[in-house]
Parts: sequence; C-alpha cells; structure tokens
Amino acid sequence: MAERVAGPEIERLIQLLARLPGLGPRSARRAALHLIRKREELLSPLADAMRVARERIVVCAACGNIDTSDPCAVCADPRRDLSILIVVETVADLWALERVGALRARYHVLGGTLSPLDGIGPKELNLESLPGRVAAENAREVIVAVNATVDGQTTAHYITDLLSHLDVKVTRLAHGVPVGGELDYLDEGTLSAALRQRAVF
Repeated sequence: MAERVAGPEIERLIQLLARLPGLGPRSARRAALHLIRKREELLSPLADAMRVARERIVVCAACGNIDTSDPCAVCADPRRDLSILIVVETVADLWALERVGALRARYHVLGGTLSPLDGIGPKELNLESLPGRVAAENAREVIVAVNATVDGQTTAHYITDLLSHLDVKVTRLAHGVPVGGELDYLDEGTLSAALRQRAVF
C-alpha cells in the first residue's frame, strides 16, 4: 500500500480536481502542484473567483443559462432576434453557439436529453415552459440544436411534437455536425455551417 506523501488538505485538493472533466488522478496531481507552486498568482485568485461564483451565480429563470443576474445577459440583450429561439441541451452548448456569433437569437437550455434508460423523462428537463415561451415571445422559428445522438434525436422529435399545435417553424442543425458529435467540441466553422444549413424536421 502506497504511503501518503502529502497532508490531508493537499490530498483533498487533488481529489476534488480529479472530479473535473478531463482530469484524472495524475493530471489532478500535476494541476495541484502547479497551483501550489503559483500560490499567489493562481491559487489565491482562483479560490477568490470560486467563492464569488458560488455566491453570485444563478440560473436564468427565462432560459436556463447561468449568469450573475436573472434574467441573464443573453435574455436581457435588446439586440437579440426574438423571432428565433435556439433549444440546446446544456449551457456549454449555448456558449459554443455564442462563440460562433452566427445568430443573435435567444436560447432555451433543456438541462440534458430524454433518456428512458437513465430515467430522464420530460419532467426532468426544462421542457414544460417551452411551448408557452414560444407563444409569449411570438417566435417564428425554433432551432433544435441538440447533439446528434440517439437521445438527442429522441429529444428533437419530442420537441417537434410538443410544438406541433403552434404556428412556428421547427428546424434542426444540418451538415457539419457528425453523428455522435457534441456541440461543445466542434470548431466555430463547423458550427457556423450547421446553423446556416439548418433544415425543417
């Protein structure tokens, strides 16, 4: 059995860092050592930023984005095109589309996809408010920008049925998004092409 080489505080830091996406135990140890070596430049400011984020970050009641204000900066922006609503799985997908800057629309964050095998049904997602929001904002087009996975396609079809009684065009992302691909990992050019070439369900 390997002996502990650091105090419990450092071990806890490593364990917490290892929970982050893309960081395993070895990467977490390297990150922790780097933070400790750069204590004044990195560790202290990071701790302060995390404390402030914990205290101030809220979920936007309108769209599900995260920000330090409610409504979020996207929903509060008067320059947004209210006729287009983009439905995304996660906040990471919203941020990915915003990086592209191809459309200045508003968003609706679902919080995941329908997945019966995982026990995720419509009630577990931000779906109930979608028809009312589309009607209240007089949206003419809803772009379903979900990942090209089985669960994503199931969710897209559910949304199409959910909005079928409304006078709104429902489109989806087109060429450029590979099957099984995730929006957050795509480059800006691919996302721009997918938004430009969206198609009706």
